Order: sequence, then C-alpha cells, then structure tokens
Amino acid sequence: QVQLVESGGGLVQAGDSLRLSCAASGRTFSSYTMGWFRQAPGKEREFVSAISRLGGRTYYADSVKGRFTISRDNAKNTVYLQMNSLKPEDTAVYYCAASNTIGAISVGQFEYWGQGTQVTVSS
Repeated sequence: QVQLVESGGGLVQAGDSLRLSCAASGRTFSSYTMGWFRQAPGKEREFVSAISRLGGRTYYADSVKGRFTISRDNAKNTVYLQMNSLKPEDTAVYYCAASNTIGAISVGQFEYWGQGTQVTVSS
C-alpha cells in the first residue's frame, strides 16, 4: 500500500504558475504509475496527467498539453506537476494517485489517492 500527500496548491492569477508536489510513503514508489487528476465543483473527477514508473513516458489531457509538465523523483518518492499559464478553468481540487497498472490514465485504474489540494485561478 502507498500513502500520498499533496502540497503546493493555492490562489493565483491567470497566467501564473504553480508546482504541485505529491509525497509518497509505503511500498516501493517506483513500482507505481503516478497520476494527477482534478475535480471542479459539480463536475466529475478528470484525468490531467500521468507518468510511467521510471518516468520515461508521460501522458496529458488535451486541455493541459503544452502548459503542464509531470515529473517524478523516485529517490525522493515524489511526483510533481508544474502548471504554467494557468487559466480560470484550471480551478479545481487536484489529486495525486498511484496505480499498479502500466499506462493507467483513467480514474478507475488508480488504486490509491491523496486527499487533494485546492488550486484557484482568478481572472
């Protein structure tokens, strides 16, 4: 099992940047596909980005492609989400998740979840 704790959220203006971090503890971090999801009020949780176990492959939702970058440091048991050129529509609670499935990108494929961190982008 793995425990996940997100940090780095906050209130920013449109066009600003934020970096989210997710610290993992428990089983071997490098054995998991890691992902970021978000959920806005009244909407379903949606995929944002994912990264393979050793970081060689990354996946992005079309809505964030070119603006967000996912990375991981297996020595520090941490995954990051660098968010640039933020837009008001990026406002949501952002969740870190871990999956035992190679290539996982859907909510149902991730077994472990953090508690979430709020990101609010004002116009």
